[in-house]
Amino acid sequence: MGKGTVVRRVRELRPDLVFSVSFTTRAPRPNEIDGVHYRFVSEQEFDRMVEAGELLEWASIFGHRSGTSRQEVDAALAAGRDVLKEMDVQGAAQIRERMPGAVLIFLAPPSEEELARRLRERGTEAGPALERRLAEARRELAQATWFDHIVMNDELEAAVSRVLAIIDAARSPHQKEQT
Repeated sequence: MGKGTVVRRVRELRPDLVFSVSFTTRAPRPNEIDGVHYRFVSEQEFDRMVEAGELLEWASIFGHRSGTSRQEVDAALAAGRDVLKEMDVQGAAQIRERMPGAVLIFLAPPSEEELARRLRERGTEAGPALERRLAEARRELAQATWFDHIVMNDELEAAVSRVLAIIDAARSPHQKEQT
């Protein structure tokens, strides 16, 4: 159970949250649907979006790039809706800089061994790619302290409950009445 699993469960329980689907230049994995899991774009289209200032944040991740639509986030916030976003530490740092009021939650694996087990089970990385992913996870974990909250991603429902409690605490009184 990784970040994506926690995010999916939060979305199931709080359909009022706007989930911002990232643009990415990587190829889809089996069972990924364009526009649902990611918006798959070419390197050239991603370059155009960066140049046009269409991305609120973007980062290079394991040989591809991913980013967040500025227009989508701005429109949701202007409508008084909260935005849920799954991203890496690079993207979170850009969000912190550009949106100081954003609440950033770091989902931490219970251990490096458990993270390695989860990645092996997912089957998307092996050998050197798995080692790169684990090295990046160690680097990201070292940066967790500047996030607003750190949630241990140990047991799905417990992690989801902690994330929802953080969201609820951060909401304005008007938003709390609507949930």
